[in-house]
Amino acid sequence: MAARPAASTAPLRLSGIDALKAIACTCIVWHHLVFYGLMADVARPLAPALLDAFQTHGRVAVHVFLAIGGFLAAGSVASIPFARAADPLRLIARRYLRLAAPYLVALGVSVLAASLVRAVLQDDEVVPASPQPLQLLAHGLLLQDLLDVPGLSAGVWYVAIDFQLYALTVLVFALAAWLQLRWRADAQRLTQALVVAGAALSMLVFNLDPAYDETALYFFGSYGLGLMAWWAGRSRHAGAWLLLMVGLGATALAFEWRDRLAAAWITALLIVALQRSASLSAIEPPAAVRQLGRISYSVFLVHFPVCLLVAAATHALWPQDAWFNALGMVAAFALSVLAGALLHRGTESRPPGLPGVLALLGLLLLFGVWL
Repeated sequence: MAARPAASTAPLRLSGIDALKAIACTCIVWHHLVFYGLMADVARPLAPALLDAFQTHGRVAVHVFLAIGGFLAAGSVASIPFARAADPLRLIARRYLRLAAPYLVALGVSVLAASLVRAVLQDDEVVPASPQPLQLLAHGLLLQDLLDVPGLSAGVWYVAIDFQLYALTVLVFALAAWLQLRWRADAQRLTQALVVAGAALSMLVFNLDPAYDETALYFFGSYGLGLMAWWAGRSRHAGAWLLLMVGLGATALAFEWRDRLAAAWITALLIVALQRSASLSAIEPPAAVRQLGRISYSVFLVHFPVCLLVAAATHALWPQDAWFNALGMVAAFALSVLAGALLHRGTESRPPGLPGVLALLGLLLLFGVWL
């Protein structure tokens, strides 16, 4: 297997990352299709083992996204000098705007879809209740879990956690830059030490206590592995980084096995391999797979209301037909990808900026009051 030179400065090829995101996105959508019952309960006799696998194991794919998120965050933050006190706030605000535009649109679609299907499905465990204005505001500010507000769509917790993790990462990089000025130390080494220590603390302490699962502390182990993967791909000491990642992950999993942490660990190691191996990085996944990876965030945001609408139609027309419900699940997945592509094209690929996001938030609040 041909290897790339150490500390390569060649542009990063993201095809392998896109493939991982596409696989994870597919698993998450199908996990929700099965987890929330509806069509899956009727279709289960046709493929019980497959549907049980999605229900039990599909959610681990979220940690694939967390590891990839850490890797991409390192690439976007590492080059920032943090020479000004406002730099961290500027980066964090920019991240919020990038996440919020498609998120707020998808949230509005979810609220509308829930209002349309509530009478048909009559399932309070699946269909969110009519939102209150403060509930919508909490969601818009990504504070719903910290404030113990009921979620209005599947996966909204992930967006809030992703934002917390990115903000924490920015603050770690900024702290290292500040310490460099005070101690005349190497900012990069300080950053790396803080990330490794934080990831270890998360894996061995916070990730073992569900009381922290609404905060970045619970998930920083998975995210931190992605950050380490970025350094491992560019360091002249890649072997040392690899040993550190293997040892840290193995120690945490030996202490207590966690499927989701294992998924993040394997993903981070795969990312290192994609960067260091010319033969692996040269593999081009099919164009459809790469495209699904690129739009995976939008698909993740909008798939829940799409699935609700398809489930309501299927339940109304063929409530007990296993084959039609199975076809409904396939249709829900395909329509989720289509809706995600439209959402990506309309908002994610062209973030509207602060005025646009404030307008979307205001419209969401008005929309919720009207419904």
